[in-house]
Amino acid sequence: LWLELMEKHQPEMLQYCRLAFEQGQEDTDFYRINPQHFKLCPSDSIDYAIMEKITTAQDNAQNLAVVIPLEAGWSDIGAWASLHQALPQDKAGNVTKGDVYMKDCHNTLTFAEKRMVAAIGLENITIVETADAVLVVNNQHAEQVKQVVDYLKQQQREEHLTHLQVFRPWGSYERIDCGDRYQVKRINVKPGASLSLQKHHHRAEHWIVVKGTAKVVRGEEEFLLTENQSTYIPLGVKHRLENPGTIPLDMIEVQSGSYLGEDDIVRFEDNYGRTC
Repeated sequence: LWLELMEKHQPEMLQYCRLAFEQGQEDTDFYRINPQHFKLCPSDSIDYAIMEKITTAQDNAQNLAVVIPLEAGWSDIGAWASLHQALPQDKAGNVTKGDVYMKDCHNTLTFAEKRMVAAIGLENITIVETADAVLVVNNQHAEQVKQVVDYLKQQQREEHLTHLQVFRPWGSYERIDCGDRYQVKRINVKPGASLSLQKHHHRAEHWIVVKGTAKVVRGEEEFLLTENQSTYIPLGVKHRLENPGTIPLDMIEVQSGSYLGEDDIVRFEDNYGRTC
């Protein structure tokens, strides 16, 4: 019935959704739709695209739409002010989460994710501390946060695209330090998972195992590393990292070279269908 209604009221939307699904692919326990077709799908919320249109006399005669009143309160938590109102407050109207020290503050929202945040003598202020960035804004100007996102895009910065911790099918990595010609990452590989067989044109890598066991392919070599052991991957050498164990593999990776971008990867084999 739903597909029939889509065909009637939003045929173009249905067409591209079908193409995106039919030309998608399985990825472990995910199903990844085809992004090129999905981007062509008209952008509209389902209530405007379908639900409002089936209240017409022709559709309603078939009892396709039913509205039931529900008094449960509602907020889509679409802004910092609505989040502030939804969470428990102290006597001064403050909301805190994480490692926060607060004195003589009123009507503030303070989130501390990675570090301690101290707030003194503030009123009507929102503070959000994360590993990526820190936001401090007067509650009356909270809607202007989108201007920060526009600035990040104009400056071609990466904060609006990814977090410091990036998740991959095999696990995750987190950048913990970087500078001129070097970058340090914390890498976590799930049991039984492996990164692609790859090489880099512009960087070499040092791997240090912190926890678990690593199976390493380096050129024609294949060997195991355990806790407190390390190895070196020269620039331009094919390599692969795998976790053959039953516990997560934690590693520190030190990259060095003239270019350290994520697009400096040439993949030869990949268990997850990635080609670049």
